[in-house]
Amino acid sequence: MEQDRISVVIPVYNEEQGLEELFRQLLPVMEGMSRSYEIVLVDDGSTDASLEILRRHAGEKVRVVELTRNYGQHAAVFAGFESSDGGIVVTLDADLQNPPREIPRLVAAMEEGDYEVVGTIRMGRQDTLFRRIASRAVNAMARKITGVKLNDWGCMLRAYRREVVEHMVNSRERSTFIPALATTFAKRIAEIEVGHNERFAGESKYSLLKLVSLQFDLLTSFSEFPLKLMLYLGFFMAFFGMGFGAFLAVARLYFGAHWAAQGVFTLFAVLFFFMGAQFLAFGLMGEYVGRIYREVKSRPSYTVRRIY
Repeated sequence: MEQDRISVVIPVYNEEQGLEELFRQLLPVMEGMSRSYEIVLVDDGSTDASLEILRRHAGEKVRVVELTRNYGQHAAVFAGFESSDGGIVVTLDADLQNPPREIPRLVAAMEEGDYEVVGTIRMGRQDTLFRRIASRAVNAMARKITGVKLNDWGCMLRAYRREVVEHMVNSRERSTFIPALATTFAKRIAEIEVGHNERFAGESKYSLLKLVSLQFDLLTSFSEFPLKLMLYLGFFMAFFGMGFGAFLAVARLYFGAHWAAQGVFTLFAVLFFFMGAQFLAFGLMGEYVGRIYREVKSRPSYTVRRIY
C-alpha cells in the first residue's frame, strides 16, 4: 500500500453507452494530479457490452474486477475496496452524474483538513423530483440513526482513508449502507460542495423498490429503533384494548344489549387495526431475523470471477 496513492473505485452495471466517455474524462484528471493512482472498475454482472469495454482499457493503472453475477452497488463497491491499495480511496458512479473533475478537490480537502472521510453535497441536482424526495428521506433517516450531521448521504462521490476502508472490509456485513458504515470508524468527517450533471446515457438503476430496500438496509443495519417501536406500540395497544373493552362493557350495561349490536363495525375496525399492527410487527421482526440468518450462513457478499 502506498499512502500517497489514490484509488478510484467505480461500480459498473450495464453502462456500455457511457464508459468510453467516463475514461475520456477520468484519465486526464488522474494524470493531471501528478501522483500515483489506480482505477478499479467492478463489473457487477453486466448483461450488455460493459465488461468487453472495460477489458479493453485494463492495464497498468486500470484494474477490472469481474463479479460472477449482479450483487448490487454496495457489494460491488466492497469488491473494489478489497482490490484497491491506495492510501486514499475515492468512490465514483459510472454514469458521470458526479463529474470526475471534482476528484482533485475531494483529495485536497481530505489532506488539508486531515480528514478520514470526505463526503460531497450535490449542487444544482439534475435528478427527478421523485429521486430528490427519496434522497431527502434517506438523508433525514441517516442523520437520525448515525447522529452525524451530514447533508448528502446518497452521493457516491466520496473519499475514504485506507484505515477506514480496511475497517469496513473487515466488518464483513452482508447488507449495509457504506456512507453510514464509514462514520462508525471515522472521527474526522467533512463535506464539500460539488457539481452535478445529468446522466450521460441510460437510466438510473435505482427503482422505487430498490430505494425502499435501501431505507430498510439503513434502518435495520444501524438501529434497533423498529424493535423498540413495536414494544411501545404493543404496550399502547394493550392499554387501548383494555380501556376500549371496559368502555363497551359499561355502555352495554348502561344502554342495553341493543346498543352493542350497533357497535359491531367499530369492533371490526379495531380488530383490523390490531391485525395490521401485528403484521407490521411480524414483518419488522422478520427483517431482523432474516439478517441474522444471512450472517449465520456466512456466505460471501460477492464472488470475484476474474481480475483483469
